[in-house]
Amino acid sequence: MKRKDIFSWIKSIIIACILAFVVREYILAPIVVNGESMMPTLKNDEHIILNEVGKNKENNIKRFDIIVFHATKERDYIKRVIGLPGDHIEYRNDTLYVNGKKYEEPYLDQYKKEMGTGPLTEDFKLEDYTGSKTVPEGQLFVMGDNRLYSLDSRFPKVGTISVDKIVGKAKLAYWPLKEVHWIK
Repeated sequence: MKRKDIFSWIKSIIIACILAFVVREYILAPIVVNGESMMPTLKNDEHIILNEVGKNKENNIKRFDIIVFHATKERDYIKRVIGLPGDHIEYRNDTLYVNGKKYEEPYLDQYKKEMGTGPLTEDFKLEDYTGSKTVPEGQLFVMGDNRLYSLDSRFPKVGTISVDKIVGKAKLAYWPLKEVHWIK
């Protein structure tokens, strides 16, 4: 092999490594779901790809996005955004109301059918858990889809989430291969 060819290969490998690093650090990040709080949408040990949300996080996050955030220094949590800054959240008869408007949560329909009896989400108002009538500015109210078994914003240990703690939005589940799907 000629010296020119070797240099070309080395250059290509270095460029590929730099691109992989940039994509991994600033655009997409792999993560493994730990726990069952997002069942049935995401399962324990499912591997997902996050889309990093960038500097203007508050404008990039929408209601019902599934996000990963730093819950503690050691742990990241994955939950669904229910309340945005300024929202009043209420659940009545297993139905979500945001600022008095009823919202459908189609991602829970199948799970509610499987559960059979009883509500999946208990009745509550935002102030019951946070002491505030609305989600504070720069904060989000998040819940797991497995409402009966999720440590989320309803618990003082978690509370509302600062947008600064967001790692990214869940976009694609890629492992196990037989269950690859876009995350909604």
